[in-house]
Parts: sequence; C-alpha cells; structure tokens
Amino acid sequence: MNILFAGTPDPSGEILEYLASNSAYNIKGVITQPDKPQKRGNKILESSVSKISLKYDFPVFKPTNLNDPDFIKDIEDIEFDFLVVAAYGKIIPNWLLHAPGKIPVNVHYSILPSYRGASPIQTSLLNGDNLSGVTFMEMSEGLDEGKIIKIFTLDIIKTHNKVSLEKDLCNLAIKNIDNVLDLLFADKILLNAQDDTKASYCSKIKKSDSVIDFAEKADVIINKYRAYSEWPGLAFIHKDVLVKIHDMHLCHEDLSGMPGTIVKFDKTGIYFKTKLGTIVITHLQLPNKNKISSADAYNAYREFFV
Repeated sequence: MNILFAGTPDPSGEILEYLASNSAYNIKGVITQPDKPQKRGNKILESSVSKISLKYDFPVFKPTNLNDPDFIKDIEDIEFDFLVVAAYGKIIPNWLLHAPGKIPVNVHYSILPSYRGASPIQTSLLNGDNLSGVTFMEMSEGLDEGKIIKIFTLDIIKTHNKVSLEKDLCNLAIKNIDNVLDLLFADKILLNAQDDTKASYCSKIKKSDSVIDFAEKADVIINKYRAYSEWPGLAFIHKDVLVKIHDMHLCHEDLSGMPGTIVKFDKTGIYFKTKLGTIVITHLQLPNKNKISSADAYNAYREFFV
C-alpha cells in the first residue's frame, strides 16, 4: 500500500523507520517541519523524520505553508492510499485530508477523547494517571476530533517520565500499525465517533512552567518533574538564583516546616518542604556550572543553601 507520511520528532522517525523497513508499504513521500537554525555554532537542525527520509531516499517536503500552491501541486501529483500523521506539529488543511485514496490516519498518544491537543503525554503524567494509550483516528478538520479507528492501552508506571512513556507508546503504535492499516485497506473495520461530552484538552507547555511552586503538594511537583523531563525541565529559585533539578524523589520522613524552606540538607539531598510532603533533590545545576550531586553541593555550596 502507498503511504504519504507526515511527522517531525524522534518517535515519529521511529514509526517512519518501521514503515520503511516493511516491504508491505511504499513510502511515496514524507512531510516534515522545515530545518531550524541552532542558536550555537550556526548549524542547521534537521528533524528525525527528515534524516530518515534522506537515508531511504524518500521524496521529502518541508513546507513553511501547507497551502502553498507549489506544495499542493507536488502532493496532487502523488497517488497514495493513506496519509499517516504522527506528531507532525502543524494543523493539516482540509485539501490534504481529502488527498489520500483511503483516509488520513493520525497516531495520537492518548485515549481519545481525553487529552486532545499537542501535549497528551505530559498531561497524563501531570495528572498522575495510571493508564495511557495510542489512538489511531481518522483525521478531521477539528483538533483530534476525528472518528476512532482503534485504541490500544498502556499502564503508566511510577518510573515513567515523558521520554520513557513516549518511547513505550511509540513501540505500542509500531506493534499495532500493521493490523490497523491492513483492516483499513480491506475496508474491514468500523470507525466510531468520539463522545465529545467526555473530551478534554491539553494546555500548551511553557518555559515558565518549569519553576517549582512550593505551595503545591510534593506529589504534584514530582509529577511535573516526570512530565517536563525532556523540556522544559524543572527548577527552583533560591536566593534569587535559578537552580535546575536533574534528579529528585519524594521524602518519606515526617519533617516539619513552612513550604519552600529547606528542612534538611546533607549529602543525601536537599530537602524542601512543600504544601504537603517533602521533596528531595539529589542532582542539580547552578547557573553556568556543571551538573553536580547533592553530596558535591553539600561540600561546595553549603553556605549558599543554608
């Protein structure tokens, strides 16, 4: 079957790599985000999907505008059964949704209609969910509102963060994409409309979200650490200095103190009291310094923290 693929980040690249390695699929073209200049070194950053496309010599398109007449003509010259979209990063216009011979298929990392939008993995971790999943859906003009093709679920474990949960969901998608596309190609699957009354949406994650508010509960802060592990990370402000956190965990000791105060500091960690409970920071980074352990911080920066 002929496929036009659209995606950008590393997990999307893994899906493309799988499709490329399977003789059942003929990748007719790939759409990905334009290359971006890096802030340092004057280097150009290609998306993972772009690199894999070049590896297999696929025709690759990097439009800045999906309604550009030249881009539209290029796509109209391609015959394909499915448009497969995995975290492309832009709204797909109506003309492109109607371009495939069969249907446009989106790979979405949540159990729709929950967590429509661009940050479903982070949102599930922020909410402390125990269950996530992959929804294959028929794309529509609305934001993740299309009919559901199939849903596959995955248990969220305490050690999951954004990176590891995304990896597991990507593997789950790859494991099941053959079955989904085979059923769609043979017209042997019934699509189901979403229940819009049960829909929820993801909010856009901002850099400012990375700063801890100690007025929140300890488990809420831990969930933020898990959700923001890839970007924007987590940090706290101490004596007007922004300190990045590279590892932390919940404290099981019963320590008293006001939210935001350091109630204990030794080589095992910096213990911050929150609204409810205590967090322990074990690896950190001061501005323009290397990442260090709490033991190193105790030896070198004890006066700063106490």
